[in-house]
Amino acid sequence: MGKILAIDFGKKRIGLAITDSEKIIASPLKTVANKDIFSFLKKFLINEDIECIVLGDPKTKRNHQNELIKDLEKFHNKIKNKFKIPVHFIDERFTSKIAYRIILDSNIKKMKRRDKSLVDKVSASLILETYLKKTKR
Repeated sequence: MGKILAIDFGKKRIGLAITDSEKIIASPLKTVANKDIFSFLKKFLINEDIECIVLGDPKTKRNHQNELIKDLEKFHNKIKNKFKIPVHFIDERFTSKIAYRIILDSNIKKMKRRDKSLVDKVSASLILETYLKKTKR
């Protein structure tokens, strides 16, 4: 059984999360610099059995697309063309705020909490959890 990879897209950093083989648990994986994401994905997808990718769909509080949408569309098209893996979108509103709250509540040392890459990969795991709940049969 393949795993699912979630991506929290950002102009500087991209947070990644992955499921287990049974698609029950969503775990933060890594944060990659935007400029390095396709070289990372190329290597990663060779070694992992990924059945689909879930992309966070950036929306405003009023359910409109935010300013990242054009960059995200380019990113999405490049993933589809390079890797031929199905891509699904999930609303990512408030994931960064929720991720930050989770990190604050988790007794992580102050210096580590300041690491923005931690928020990115926790946000990706929240996107993935939302997708898993939505598709649960």
